[in-house]
Amino acid sequence: MDPEVLAQTAGTTVVALMATDAWQRTRDGVVALWRRARPAQADEIDTALEETREEILTSRREGDSAGAEDLERDWRRRLRRLLAADPSVARELEEVLAQARASLPEVEQPSVPSVRMHAQASGNARVYQAGRDQHIVER
Repeated sequence: MDPEVLAQTAGTTVVALMATDAWQRTRDGVVALWRRARPAQADEIDTALEETREEILTSRREGDSAGAEDLERDWRRRLRRLLAADPSVARELEEVLAQARASLPEVEQPSVPSVRMHAQASGNARVYQAGRDQHIVER
């Protein structure tokens, strides 16, 4: 999976799993990734995960979807930097999240966000598609 897509998916999934019974398994797996790739940051990440869990539980109780989105963005950014520093952890990250999701009953499994695009152009038509930001400057 593309590292950017994986970071997006993983950030959302990690935060979603924080409010489930699979949280401990998820936390342990994510911290283990950091211990392997960036050992000096592992304890900090462990603390950040626990703090984020408290925040997501509060956000969900209060119906604060904007707060939850901010937390997801934060973890997408952290995971993007981890994957950039050590692309070899990508497969392990996918496995940690897949195992955590699979440990939950199907109705409790967080969905895995995906983007699917299809375009068809003909003649002089132009198609612009993006899974994230897109800036087009035509002159």
